[in-house]
Amino acid sequence: MQTRTIGTEGLAVSALGLGTMMMPDNEESVKAIHGALDLGVTLLDTADIYGDFGEQRFGSNERLVGRALKGRRDKAVIATKFGITHTQGPKGDPAYIKKSVDASLYHLGMDYIDLYYQHRPDPDTPIEETVGTLAELVKEGKIRYIGLSEASPELIRRAHAVHPITALQTEYSLWSREVEDEILPLVKELGIGFVPYSPLGRGFLTGQIKSFDDLPPDDYRRSYPRFQGENFTRNLEVVSLIGQMAAEKGCAPSQLALAWLLAQGEHIVPIPGTKRLERVQENLGALQVVLSAGDLARIERISPQGVAAGGRFPGRN
Repeated sequence: MQTRTIGTEGLAVSALGLGTMMMPDNEESVKAIHGALDLGVTLLDTADIYGDFGEQRFGSNERLVGRALKGRRDKAVIATKFGITHTQGPKGDPAYIKKSVDASLYHLGMDYIDLYYQHRPDPDTPIEETVGTLAELVKEGKIRYIGLSEASPELIRRAHAVHPITALQTEYSLWSREVEDEILPLVKELGIGFVPYSPLGRGFLTGQIKSFDDLPPDDYRRSYPRFQGENFTRNLEVVSLIGQMAAEKGCAPSQLALAWLLAQGEHIVPIPGTKRLERVQENLGALQVVLSAGDLARIERISPQGVAAGGRFPGRN
């Protein structure tokens, strides 16, 4: 397994991680996590809010990850998050953080968290106060490294001035390239690792979704602008071109998309999410895909910044 070091404090992780957000709490998910570990994947990404969203049960995905890692804790770098609530908006005040970290440790069944992210910035709490509290948790040994998610350049600089930020997690893929303007240059300047979530465009870039009806009736992606109407048709044209190039190179579209991300910098560690071990194995094949300067130029022509039709989230057309 190829490894990469993120941040300035020496955190080494596998070049590809595993996102567990959509994993149901069943044995197939445990099998996928065990298989990923056996294949050398070390970075496992979860959050306190992931899991049984409908039942508003915080920690259910963390419990799954903790159960899967019994007897294997030393094989994994555990990343989890706090700060998204169902009713109160983003939270980052000291009392909330201290309550959240203890809850996550309990759900995971662990005595420390490797990488602890603020899931979304709290507009009502200065970032200095949030990161100062996280720095205290580092000293206490409850967490090892601090991360941010979907933070602005200004907040990143202010946070990093309080305590080294190890990783920034933000959406990044061939159809979500907004971070290239300011975020990627900044984290590279500061020595912060970059962890792209949804690196396969919420599954669109795999080429497996051919029509809107391929999405189950209860699939959350049905509410996302990029999966709807004319946007879907336009985005499918781009995915088709990516698929053609992948076929020429003898790899899957998902592998080409992940290989492109990996080629954007040694500080980048994508975390594709899946429920099945077969997909973990397929995604790891991206590490064997070599992209020449000509390949990268062709991908740029196929999927330049801003190519995606529709906004990233519901309500943003």
